[in-house]
Amino acid sequence: MSAASDLKPLAIVAGDGDLPKLLAEECQRSGRDYVLVLFAGFSPEWTKGLPVIEAEFEKPARMFKALKKRGFDHVTFAGAMQRPQLRPLKFDWKFLRLAPSLLPAMKAGDDVTLRTITAIFQSEGIEVIGAHDVLATLLAPSGVQTVAKLSKADWIDIKRGFDIAEASGRLDVGQGAVVAQGICLAVESIQGTDAMLRFVAETGEAFRLDKKGAKGVLCKLPKPGQDWRTDLPSIGPATMEAAAQAGLAGVAVQAGGVLVLGLEQTIAKADELGLFLVGVGREGAAAGPEGSGS
Repeated sequence: MSAASDLKPLAIVAGDGDLPKLLAEECQRSGRDYVLVLFAGFSPEWTKGLPVIEAEFEKPARMFKALKKRGFDHVTFAGAMQRPQLRPLKFDWKFLRLAPSLLPAMKAGDDVTLRTITAIFQSEGIEVIGAHDVLATLLAPSGVQTVAKLSKADWIDIKRGFDIAEASGRLDVGQGAVVAQGICLAVESIQGTDAMLRFVAETGEAFRLDKKGAKGVLCKLPKPGQDWRTDLPSIGPATMEAAAQAGLAGVAVQAGGVLVLGLEQTIAKADELGLFLVGVGREGAAAGPEGSGS
């Protein structure tokens, strides 16, 4: 890690989840100047007393002016954020200028939307960086991380799950899939991973071919061609709890391409629940254990 004086001031556009808090804590630990950008009345308890810029989706000019005035020329996006219900009567002059490109993008997939927003920040002279550029230990390591190990059937499900998630991601739909005994039980969409796992918990058992066979795997990986500076898929302890409630055997993620929000805690939760967690290279999914780095 560079000395604090070498670290550029960082604006964290904060959404739901643990990631914004982890990045703020890392800035505090490293002595990096930072500010949280909070939109539309979003103000979680942990942000109290921390440096904040309050922003409105309809008034980007005010936000950019505040960032530049305070010397923040690097930004990272962290946490889940719902697409806003925009109020046209509140649009400022900058939003009106951005509308011809931004509004159509918001009606497309997440990747298109985020690429457009990234380009807007860059055009304002604000460099967009990934959360893993702030905290490198967020990226999933390679290999089996847990006490629970994988069967040959689990590896078959992982290959199928990676193939399905990749195909879905190519269409800018989602970053994950659940497969059990070769059957796709769910594909992630705009509702996100938690909603997908709740659906599997409610419906998945009926579709398993063999009650004693493979219990199923949650697979997560980036979309093909995705800009890794924004919206990398993530997991954490709560993901393990949701996977257990869905009756799955474990979670497989692309090594180095998925954020693990609290690696030690996530592994501990998986071990507590008897689940496996494995990081595997995208090409290694087809090779089974030999491609996992385990």
